[in-house]
Amino acid sequence: MAQDSQAPLDLLAVRTKRYGATLVDIIKEHKDYRKQIFQLAAVDLLKTYRGSALGWLWAVIKPSVTIFVYWFAFSVGLRAGRDVNGFPFFLWLVAGIAPWFYMQEMLTQGSTNLKRYDYLVTKIRFPVSTISTFVSLSKLYVHAALLMIVVVLFVMSGNPIDVYFLQLPVYIALMFAFFTMWSMFASLLSAMSKDFANVVNSFVTAIFWVSGIMWDVNSIKNPILAKVLLFNPVTFLATGYRNVFIYKRWFFQDTFALFAFLIMLAGMFGLALYTFHRLRRDIADVL
Repeated sequence: MAQDSQAPLDLLAVRTKRYGATLVDIIKEHKDYRKQIFQLAAVDLLKTYRGSALGWLWAVIKPSVTIFVYWFAFSVGLRAGRDVNGFPFFLWLVAGIAPWFYMQEMLTQGSTNLKRYDYLVTKIRFPVSTISTFVSLSKLYVHAALLMIVVVLFVMSGNPIDVYFLQLPVYIALMFAFFTMWSMFASLLSAMSKDFANVVNSFVTAIFWVSGIMWDVNSIKNPILAKVLLFNPVTFLATGYRNVFIYKRWFFQDTFALFAFLIMLAGMFGLALYTFHRLRRDIADVL
């Protein structure tokens, strides 16, 4: 009986050791290739908009046009864009939708980055774990430029920068961490199966509309549904940006929302590590 009870513990210890070794390898690869990661992030940004006259400026123009279209549709067309918490609907919309463009890019392009950069894996033998990182970093450059425009819009509208802006780096870091790990997990599965990427693309629009970007999550009367929504990382991050620009709340004031996000972050970390451990030796042959 003692031997039977000891066997699962031994198996757990072996697996923990293996996954720990995989995590150490990922950290070491990022440390050894840190210069290349930043260089390839810039290359990815230029590659995305190569051939256009305005170049990377399209990365800012495209979301700006999207924001204007939503504002026009809801405020002018449907006449539903009433003030939210004393703020014009346009500013309220901008604050919540700003992080979405980064998240959308990572949900779609982030899940196919191994196919886009298959030559790094098959020909150069570049570390697979770092590809998601430099792609995510590339999208973060664009997000930083868009975020500067959002800050200028609020300042010009009579809403000066205050102490709550100090938590923006916290939300950016959490967003970067979650979606970089998502990209590692999703890109490996997409490389193995084209159907996975198609499933992700089909759900992106649904995620946008249920995540409280176009409507106020604080208006939900059902307490259970309100709690469930907080386990959606997109909802947490969009609301977090509005906490900075609109609601003037600290990220640690809503402990349940922060706890729910950290649970999802830990879960995504586990999925990414597990998938990478299982598939990293086969990915070059698949690509």
